[in-house]
Amino acid sequence: MNRAELIEALAERSELTKAQTARLLDAVLEVITATIAAGEQVALIGFGTFKRALRAAREGRNPATGATLKIAAAKLPKFAAGATLKAAVAGKKTAPKKTTPNSAAKKAETKPPAKKPAAKKAEAKPAAKKPAAQKK
Repeated sequence: MNRAELIEALAERSELTKAQTARLLDAVLEVITATIAAGEQVALIGFGTFKRALRAAREGRNPATGATLKIAAAKLPKFAAGATLKAAVAGKKTAPKKTTPNSAAKKAETKPPAKKPAAKKAEAKPAAKKPAAQKK
């Protein structure tokens, strides 16, 4: 799926225009990028976490000549998948179903009103046991 296909799919599900969806996607990506660049992480529970990882300086080899060279330290973006995403990809759990903003309102309309719980009846205390009459 490329960017245009993603925008189209999001527009269908959110019932927004493609232009609105494109602006929204751009804003989300800008916020994630700025947050990671600042050294913070963005955690989307169930989906995953975006964060900045530090790669230490190291020595490498030029494959053509075999000469050693120094590779500088680097700051890289890193994504760690969440449990829900991992399960969906593994086929253990189905991906979330398509929902529309109006579907929640429709569900609320179709539900019958909740019944109030019945009042608790006062429990009768068991009668005190009388001592059994003794026979002589």
